[in-house]
Parts: sequence; C-alpha cells; structure tokens
Amino acid sequence: MVLGAVGIGVGFLNAPKDIAEVEKILAADSHGHADAHNDHGTEGHGEAKHEAHATEATAHKVEAHPNAADSVAKINDSVTHTEEAHDTTHVATAPAEHHDATAHKAKTTEHVDAHAEHEKHLHHVLHQLQNKPWAALYVACIFVMLISLGALAFYAIQQVAQAGWSPVLFRVMQGVTAYLPVGSVLFFILLVLTGIHFGHNHLFVWMNEGVDVVGHENYDKLIAGKTGYLNVPFWLIRAAIFLIGWNLYRYYSRKNCLAQDEANDNSFYKKNFKMSAAFLVFFIVTESIMSWDWIMSVDPHWFSTLFGWYVFASFFVSGITTIALVTLYLKSKGYLEFVNTSHIHDLAKFMFGISVFWTYLWFSQFMLIWYSNIPEEITYFITRIENYNLPFFGMVVMNFVFPILILINTEFKRLTWIIVMAGTVILLGHYVDFYNMIMPATVGDQWFIGIPEIGSLLFFVGLFIFVVFSALTKSPLLAKRNPFIEESKHFHY
Repeated sequence: MVLGAVGIGVGFLNAPKDIAEVEKILAADSHGHADAHNDHGTEGHGEAKHEAHATEATAHKVEAHPNAADSVAKINDSVTHTEEAHDTTHVATAPAEHHDATAHKAKTTEHVDAHAEHEKHLHHVLHQLQNKPWAALYVACIFVMLISLGALAFYAIQQVAQAGWSPVLFRVMQGVTAYLPVGSVLFFILLVLTGIHFGHNHLFVWMNEGVDVVGHENYDKLIAGKTGYLNVPFWLIRAAIFLIGWNLYRYYSRKNCLAQDEANDNSFYKKNFKMSAAFLVFFIVTESIMSWDWIMSVDPHWFSTLFGWYVFASFFVSGITTIALVTLYLKSKGYLEFVNTSHIHDLAKFMFGISVFWTYLWFSQFMLIWYSNIPEEITYFITRIENYNLPFFGMVVMNFVFPILILINTEFKRLTWIIVMAGTVILLGHYVDFYNMIMPATVGDQWFIGIPEIGSLLFFVGLFIFVVFSALTKSPLLAKRNPFIEESKHFHY
C-alpha cells in the first residue's frame, strides 16, 4: 500500500506542467522513432544523394539548352521585336507582382493556421498526459470499490433466494463488502476533485468550460443537449444517493445478521429477506445509471443500451471471484472448517457462468455495433482496436477463453490451485476491461502501463486487503443462527 502511494505520487510529479514539456516529450519520442529507422536511412542515403545529384545536373542541362536557343532568337529578331517584347514585359509585370503578393499572403495565412493547429494539438496532448495519473487512479479506485459492490449484490441474491448452500460463507461475503464504505468515501472524493478540475483533471470532457455555450470554442451541440442530466451538481447528487443507498443496506443487513446469532426466533432473518429484496430493486436501477455516469460519460458522444449490464457482469464476477479467493485463503489457514469442496465447486460454477454471461454481453455489444457500422457508434471500437489492440483483445482471452478452458471441467472446480490461478487471471482481466472502458476517452493514444497504473492498483488492492481482513477478525466466521446453517454445513454435491 505504501509502495502504491509512492507510485501514485511519482505519477503526478512526472506529469507535464505546460506545452513546453509536452514538446520535449514528443520530440524525444520522435527522436526514438528516428533512431529506430536510422540504419535503413543510412543504406539509402548514398544512392539517394547520387540520384539527386544526377537529377539536378540533368535539369540544369535541359534548362541551359532552351536559354541558348532563346539567345539566338533574340539576336535574329532584335530589330523587329524589341518594342513588342518591351511592351509585353511591361504588361506582364503588374500581374506577376500581384500574383507574388497573393501567394505570399496565402503562405503567411497557411503558416499561421499551421501554427495554431500545432498549438491546439499540443494543448490536447497536454490534457491527455495530465489525465494519465488521474485516469490510472480512477480506474483502480472504481474497480476495487465495485468488487465490494459485486460481493454485496451476490450476498443479497443469496438472502432473497433463501439459498441453503451458502450461509457458511456469509461472513466471508460480509468481510469482502467491508471495503465498500471506505471505497465509497475515497471514490466520492475523487469525483468531487474531478468536478472542480483539481490538479488539471479533465477526465470528463462534458465538464469542460463552454461546452454548452453557443459561440465558445469548446461548444459541443450534442453535449449541450445533455446538460440537463450531465452537469456536475446533479452528477454528484446522484453519486451520493447511490453510494449512501448501497452502504445503508450493507450496514443494516450485517447488523441484522449478527443480531440473528443472539436471537431466539427468525425475526432478524426475515427483516434481512425483505430488505435484500428491496435492495436488489434499488441496485439494478442505480447500477445501470452508475455505469452511465461514471464510465460511459467519459465519452458522451457514444452510448450503448447494453452497457449497464456489461459493467454489472464485469464487477459481479470479480466480486464472486474475490469471495472464492478469500475463502480458500482462510480455509488454508485452518478457518472455515465447515466449508468443503462442494462450496468451492459452487463458487467456481458462478465464476464460470458469469464469465460466459460477460462474454455474451461483450460479443452482443461488439457484433451489433461493428456490423451496423454507424459512424457515431463504431468509433468507440475503432479507437480501441487501433490504439488499444493488445489490451482490448487480451481481455477477451483473460475473461473468456482462459476461464472456459480451465473451469469447464468439474473436477478442476474443486482444486485450490486451479481456482486461485483462474481467479487471478479473471481479476486482472476485468481490471484491463475497466482500463479499456476509461483510458481511450481520457488519455487517447498516450497510454501505457507504467508507474501510475501499477502504483494505483497496488495502493487500492493493499487497502482492500487490509480493510477486509481487519473486518473478518471482528465477528465469528459462522452465522450460527441462520435458519439454513445446518443445511449449509452438510452441503455436498
């Protein structure tokens, strides 16, 4: 966690402060590309120089010949054409001077336009490079927080379904969700800093000055039409409602679950059942809006009706995978004596199933947009395929191909090392998924996995581990008075 914090700091310190630094960075990159092609250029230099010299000599010879002919003609016709040539030269001088003046003016205008375009490009790259540490922080922060939210949704589903296999895992689920309050506070602070453009933060283009003002250089007609929804105060209010709602459910459901251990009836269990049903309705609505607000709106010109479900599948399988990894760790340390391979098998089945569900949504979204080939929609995927080719297709391998090949076997779902390996790949793959969702619209082609990205991930993962395992020490690891606890203890598949 400390190492991650240092990495975050280094990322911000290394970000360029003005366009002069950007020019140096671009010049260094250009110099690097030039060095890469230096050998090829050296081989052709002598030949090119020889050809250029020959061409120049030939042109000189061709030019000299008509000049000589003109001289002879002038001697022969000097008497008869002297006055006519003088008049013609006099008449042609004025248009020639006018043409030269026009050409000079056009050249000057072109130079000014090119300079202005260059300045505009430098400012654009400056914003991208200044966004890089912020975007790295944003991706890690939202991803780790949503892991806890995914675990909370899974826990609520178990409550509403009155599942008999999972109560022995309830304390683990509650432990994973313990990060949600901490992550929510940190994430909301990050949203506020983004809203006030603190530290040259330009993650959301719709927050830029003048985008809704007609005549302003930043005016965007499409964004201006969405300002009733995409405005910072309303955006932050929605975020506060979502985060508070999720955390209230998390707090009271855990409180009731602990109270049930000391109760003589099932009243607290019934309260949790009703509360969980209400929460799932609230969750499915707010999760979709959250995905529009916090992820899709980084590129406000693009939208997908599948996007909310797609984001949900990504963090939902990440939450389930984290529950499985924490369970296996505690089991290896001698805790959770009632958890057997059948419980692990069921968790692995969810990892497998939701990975297939994620792939279905990814392919449906990609295929429909790609083959419809509507410019304002296809640009989303063209940007990622051209500039993010490796992470874009790499995440499909990590989130679909690898889990399918590993977890399709029933026996493999019971092996600890297989689950750990598959789970690690799934979590890294979905981090890359969130990276692909955020980075192209915020840093463009200036991306690479560097110190800010690694530092941010280390910091938030370290904080997550600390909070989760601290929470697990504060209550018994078995929900002993749950009505289905005996069924769960003796669950075998």
